[in-house]
Amino acid sequence: MSGLPLTAGAAVLVVGGANVDLKAQSTAAMVPATSNPGTTVLSPGGVGRNIAENAARLGARVQLASIVGDDALGEDLLSATAAAGVDVRLVQRGSVPTGTYTALLDRSGDLVAAVAAMAVIEELEVAPIVDAIERSAPDTVVVLDGNLPPDTLSALLVACETAALRVVLDPVSVPKAERLAPVLGPPLFLLTPNRDELAALTALPVETAAELTAAAEALRSRAVEWVWVRLGSEGSTLVGPGVTTILSPYGVDVIDVTGAGDAMLGAFCQALAGGADVLAAARFGQAAAALTVASEQTVRPDLTPALIKELLDAEDH
Repeated sequence: MSGLPLTAGAAVLVVGGANVDLKAQSTAAMVPATSNPGTTVLSPGGVGRNIAENAARLGARVQLASIVGDDALGEDLLSATAAAGVDVRLVQRGSVPTGTYTALLDRSGDLVAAVAAMAVIEELEVAPIVDAIERSAPDTVVVLDGNLPPDTLSALLVACETAALRVVLDPVSVPKAERLAPVLGPPLFLLTPNRDELAALTALPVETAAELTAAAEALRSRAVEWVWVRLGSEGSTLVGPGVTTILSPYGVDVIDVTGAGDAMLGAFCQALAGGADVLAAARFGQAAAALTVASEQTVRPDLTPALIKELLDAEDH
């Protein structure tokens, strides 16, 4: 299964984590060090997998390269992902259980803490993915997530450089950004840190707008063409060749922030692969993120280009 080439004409290849998510949200003010009343939801997850599903639901041709355990959770995860329109033939099976991500949310939907149990990704075999990269169409967008081991990331970045493919890299978290920093070097089309991840990647202050831009430019000096800094409720900042653009947040009621960054990047890649310029793709992605935080689902099953366009049109008037 893992050695098959990309589907002919595939536009987006995502390499990263595929997990089962457990989200627990309190229904009252969170009290630490004790039991809190609330709700729990079990759903397909993983940064790479979520990005792939969002892009596929928006109409992109997507293939996911990842690894799950040889267990029932892994089987269910693959079935749900394939049903959403993602090609899962490059998903491998490991010897340890399928990864899980357990998130604790307060009653407003903000993340309090999370635990990612992802030992299985250490078993990911690089060779079939490199083969897929080498077989990819020239306009393929490759997305890598920071859950990948540094050696794996390095090998994939070199393969993408050799194939002259556009690479988008999501650092995922501060600890993973710290271990990612040394592997930067091969060209990246886009890097998408949040404020804390940007600080971890650069060891620079990022409190003010000027400091944030300076840190982004420091990354650009390391062969990163675009840096898109995610700022949560403050929107985002896009820094590229000769341009810094502040993207204001959209006015939505936040229900659950889980999956917002994955929706943003999945929509961005779908738009980019479809021929949009970087700024238009970023606006499209940020609107997808806003729609996602206004939903209870990590990946909105009703997310469509029309729904995103409706929000964009409403904000323009």
